Amino acid sequence: MARILLTEDDDGVRMFVQRALMIDGHDVTTAEDGTDALEMLERCDDAFDLLLTDIKMPEMDGIELALSAAKDWPEMTILMMTGYADQRERCDNLNAIVHDVVSKPFSLTEIRGAVRDALRGEESGEPTSMAHAMYG
Repeated sequence: MARILLTEDDDGVRMFVQRALMIDGHDVTTAEDGTDALEMLERCDDAFDLLLTDIKMPEMDGIELALSAAKDWPEMTILMMTGYADQRERCDNLNAIVHDVVSKPFSLTEIRGAVRDALRGEESGEPTSMAHAMYG
């Protein structure tokens, strides 16, 4: 299955999502914020198929993380999640690099489905391989 970097500052949500993705056999590495996630990406260059990140986090938020990740790892799919409508709107101009934004709260089935669709490149948005054209 896929190698996923999950970035979420809320311990409960992070553990819930990690367990949900492990049910499908994914190898899930977790980070508590964007700074930690970026360090993991740099240490494990090309190790992840998917970056699943919350938008609103301390230190480095998910949008800053997505912009950095798309530039340096253009083949990695990026899926974001948020519980705030205003944060979701901040992603509107990132369609070329972000596959989709999942609204919280979500069910186990919903997050598993969103990840499955992102990994397949399905959804109403474009797959993040467009990031290569944007930055490559």
